[in-house]
Amino acid sequence: MLEVRGVYTALVTPLDAAGEINYEVLGEIIERQIAAGVAGVVPMGTTGESPTMFNAEHDAVIRYTVEKAAGRIQVWAGTGSNNTQQAIRTTREAQKSGADGALIVTPYYNKPSQAGLVRYFHDISQACDLPIMVYNIKGRTAVNVETETLVEIASIPSVVAVKEASGDLGQMAEVLQRVVRASERPFRVVSGDDALTLPLMAIGGHGVVSVASNLVPERMVAMVGAAAAGDFTGAREIYFELLPIFQAAFIESNPVPIKAAMNLCGIPVGSVRSPLAPLSEASQTRLETVLRATGLID
Repeated sequence: MLEVRGVYTALVTPLDAAGEINYEVLGEIIERQIAAGVAGVVPMGTTGESPTMFNAEHDAVIRYTVEKAAGRIQVWAGTGSNNTQQAIRTTREAQKSGADGALIVTPYYNKPSQAGLVRYFHDISQACDLPIMVYNIKGRTAVNVETETLVEIASIPSVVAVKEASGDLGQMAEVLQRVVRASERPFRVVSGDDALTLPLMAIGGHGVVSVASNLVPERMVAMVGAAAAGDFTGAREIYFELLPIFQAAFIESNPVPIKAAMNLCGIPVGSVRSPLAPLSEASQTRLETVLRATGLID
């Protein structure tokens, strides 16, 4: 079974001056992630601006990432949708491209019932063979995957993990108790929030799908590695060093701040596609202050 543990970087999608995908820079970012020791990367998640991508672009980014990774790290393709058939289409394409797994966000805007969530993951699992990581992020989708529902979803054989971005550590603890500790097969819980990674790992979590690791992959790998080894003193030291970056990465809608930070640090990822807008002047000033304070820019 595919092991889900460690740092998984939710890749930004670099854009050129014309707003087209910059594959050269994407390749450089992937190589840096591999050199830093991440467990995997996630192309075409929200951080990759997937809602603004056409099907052909979405498929091409996943295909390129798989080819560039060349088996050196895992590739979890973002393939969720608020249209189950679209999610199936995209997951099948990711499977054809050789992705290791599918990160599938719960349907947004539709506001399905808990039974609808179960149906969604069941239908995708029946149509596709990839391992599935459930992505629970109520702030973006308006629907929380309740623990009782996740227990049912986790009984689907191909569902192997959950990216927990509910922001509720109590709920995460309940998931660890009821889904992980009680499961007869391995099931992993990773944080979808950089700032909650260490607290989650302290109670038995397995890692993070990280936004900040686009910028500081080596430090994220060091923090998660220390926590996994039981060195929480060392992990805390890195955590508090990175906390201002975690906070700054969400001063506006993701991925606007992280792309601005990468540009400031000499990684030319370009701007964001509409309906997102470049970082405001006030946020830009705050971001620059954080990057200077943490030694990432002069």
